Amino acid sequence: MSFLRLVISFCFISFSASAQKDYKLWLQYEKKINAKLVTNYLQDIQGIVAFGNSETLKIGLNELDLGLNNMLGNKISMKSKLEGDKNIIIGSKESLSLEIQKEIGNIDQINDEGFIIKSILIKNKKQIVITGKKDIGVLYGIYSFLRLVQSDKSIKNLNIADAPKTNIRILNHWDNLDRTVERGYAGFSLWNWQKLPDFIDQRYIDYARANASIGINGTVLTNVNANALILTPQYLEKVEALANVFRPYGIKVYLTARFSAPIEIGGLKTADPKDAEVMNWWKNKAAEIYKRIPDFGGFLVKANSEGQPGPQNYGRDHVDGANMLADAVAPFGGVIMWRAFVYSEHDANDRAKQAYAEFVPYDGKFKENVIVQVKNGAIDFQPREPFHPMFGAMPKTPLMIEFQITQEYLGFSTHLVFLPKLFQEVLASDTYQKGEGTTVAKVIDGTLNKTKLTGIAGVSNIGNDLNWTGHPFAQANWYGFGRLAWNPYLDAETIADEWLRCTFSNNENFVKPVAAMMIESREAVVNYMTPLGLHHIMDTGHHYGPGPWVSNLSRPEWNPVYYHKADKNGIGFDRSKTGTNATAQYAPEIEKTFDNLETCPENELLWFHHVSWDYKLKNGQTLWNGLALKYQEGVNQVAAMQNIWNKTHKYVDDERFKEVQMLLEIQYKEAKWWRDACLLYFQQYSEKELPLGVEKSTQSLDYFKSLKFPFAPGN
Repeated sequence: MSFLRLVISFCFISFSASAQKDYKLWLQYEKKINAKLVTNYLQDIQGIVAFGNSETLKIGLNELDLGLNNMLGNKISMKSKLEGDKNIIIGSKESLSLEIQKEIGNIDQINDEGFIIKSILIKNKKQIVITGKKDIGVLYGIYSFLRLVQSDKSIKNLNIADAPKTNIRILNHWDNLDRTVERGYAGFSLWNWQKLPDFIDQRYIDYARANASIGINGTVLTNVNANALILTPQYLEKVEALANVFRPYGIKVYLTARFSAPIEIGGLKTADPKDAEVMNWWKNKAAEIYKRIPDFGGFLVKANSEGQPGPQNYGRDHVDGANMLADAVAPFGGVIMWRAFVYSEHDANDRAKQAYAEFVPYDGKFKENVIVQVKNGAIDFQPREPFHPMFGAMPKTPLMIEFQITQEYLGFSTHLVFLPKLFQEVLASDTYQKGEGTTVAKVIDGTLNKTKLTGIAGVSNIGNDLNWTGHPFAQANWYGFGRLAWNPYLDAETIADEWLRCTFSNNENFVKPVAAMMIESREAVVNYMTPLGLHHIMDTGHHYGPGPWVSNLSRPEWNPVYYHKADKNGIGFDRSKTGTNATAQYAPEIEKTFDNLETCPENELLWFHHVSWDYKLKNGQTLWNGLALKYQEGVNQVAAMQNIWNKTHKYVDDERFKEVQMLLEIQYKEAKWWRDACLLYFQQYSEKELPLGVEKSTQSLDYFKSLKFPFAPGN
């Protein structure tokens, strides 16, 4: 047996040993039972020929072998050279013969991570070639090709050229060194620091494989609420071991930098970014890291936010801090991702305005290897927020968007919420920065302002649960994030269709209703949690369940009452000209729309306006009736999701069917909890009866207020 065959066999055995369906994510590679399909595929694929011998190409070859032989029945042969026809040829441009290159055509249409999949003729014999400028592009192309086969798509007359539209496509793990995960709902951290560097868990390899399959090319291993110990030699040795695992899959490792590290682990008396000793400490630390990990990506920094240290501790600003770190990593090609999630208890301003106020004056002042990481909305990953106004206001600064894949404010991993619908809504929002059509997607992919450094970050929902994400359908949010990071213009419906076909079944009687359920699920959650623009009314600390009554926290902006401002006159946060004037942070066209009560979209009405309980909505209902009916609609939508899922058993294995069924039952109960608790609380102020069609609570408001969850996960 050749060494390559041995590697393939070992990988196949090791993966099969843990090949429970939940664990395999969207890489199920289920055997095709449609005889006609199998025949068609086998007619078009006789063998696999690889040109090149890198670790990345070996991984791609193994994936093709595993995927095709599982799906088609162990009939695809490996060939050491190109002979005969109907082969799949894989290799980067430089490894292919001039004859093959000529048939492929213009490979310069793609970037270094892009790929081409093309049906060609070599000496009048049909072949399929998967290529790219680099081997990582070939690997991405292989996963794309396998997705076609998984989804029962034709592989005749292929002519696909695809490349990522952003440079940095990265997961932010909020993982602590003790293996707890802040806002993690799928168990403990994957990273077993105690056993590293010598014990390489198979999960690290499977994690890299899953990310490569959707084009994710970076991972921040540690929490943004950073621990300086990760920068010590003891831990850097462990980080190096992970970097070595991830490298062949095209994944760079990044770390969070605690701004006070020079004091905490360096023995200095200050962390002032203008201090020469501090600057040298960071330069030496960067050199130390890059000596171990030559392709280290750089640092993610949370500074002067929620108690984290930063340059403002020393009378400096965000530019001073970011540029100092940028100088340290610049000689090695490193990047600084500086988070814009800042707000202060000393700032009386509307919290939604503070990040804009702090960062926009610094537009164009950051070093070229700094990218400012901006949350999708101005508050904090709410079920629905208007897009962050910073995306329309910093044309001279590279901005990357930060989404939250983990469901901190969306029912944790017990609620089925298809987040690509939320992501797409934000990416498609028009900033009007340069007139109509200048969407958030065009800002973050660099096409609008010709920024070279581009990126999308997602706060990971991954833990050590057997199914990775706690809920089988939460896997779709990891998958969907990767697909949108690759192409921010993809449609959520396309992503849902792809994921279902790869994860469960190609049967249209399954795919169509379940895809529709997924697309509807995000709106259902908005309805039963925060309809009509309500936001941040979750219970305190753990953010589990409703808590619109919370008013006793030390900082005003931590209290839900700060955001809904319910009183006898109405409900909502006035951010118009008559209130905090947060609408002025948007382009004039958007400001005008948001500022006017009559033109403001109703799904964001209470975000921007304090509205009378008797205000008439566009459907003729009063605000109170409309609000109550929205809460009921959300509950009804979950019941409809249950009905859809209950009809899918013949298409889904018993284990996953029962998992989802049980979780939907929890979601239904909790949707009613949200409806009842919120309406009872707001009813104190509206003093109105519930409209016809809204179920009355069987519990009192005092009962809901008495509920405590001291051990809710993710704290």
